[in-house]
Amino acid sequence: MSAPDDQPRLKSWFEHGLFFSRWLMAPLYAGLVLGLIGLLCVFVRELARDLPIFALSGDPDKAIVMVLSLIDLSLAGNLMLIVILSGYENFVSRLPVDSHPDRPHWLASIDFSGLKMKLIASVVVISAVALLRTFMDLAEPGVAPEPARLGWMIGLHVAFLATGVLLALMDWLGHKTNG
Repeated sequence: MSAPDDQPRLKSWFEHGLFFSRWLMAPLYAGLVLGLIGLLCVFVRELARDLPIFALSGDPDKAIVMVLSLIDLSLAGNLMLIVILSGYENFVSRLPVDSHPDRPHWLASIDFSGLKMKLIASVVVISAVALLRTFMDLAEPGVAPEPARLGWMIGLHVAFLATGVLLALMDWLGHKTNG
């Protein structure tokens, strides 16, 4: 049996351990940075592959599909960057960039609720771009629509929209009851 004065020391050690466990998230954010680099490689590969085809054909529909693909990739990159920066700042440690002129204005102000809303908004936009790109592909001669694929894409997009609306409603209700 431990002495009564050992309990506060044990409690303090345990609580410090819990607090420092936030650093276990740092490798996950580093992995997301590697994923962002991979996404950049995919973006460059898509651009290098599709730009010459568009330039030679001059087909506006192909140009729109190419641009939508690039927008889709850039939105996914923005989403990753938001998660990396705000997640690290909120859950691990403050970034020492307060005086940097390029510091995003939202970095210190985005909390978990704001991060959640930015994530779902990005997912909805990415879904909409993918859906639009699929519909643009249908304009290609000889391209037959796959009803099951289109149905799933539309269903998922509606589910993402509904999720966003419900999360916004929950945040609104939470702010209304707390304030």
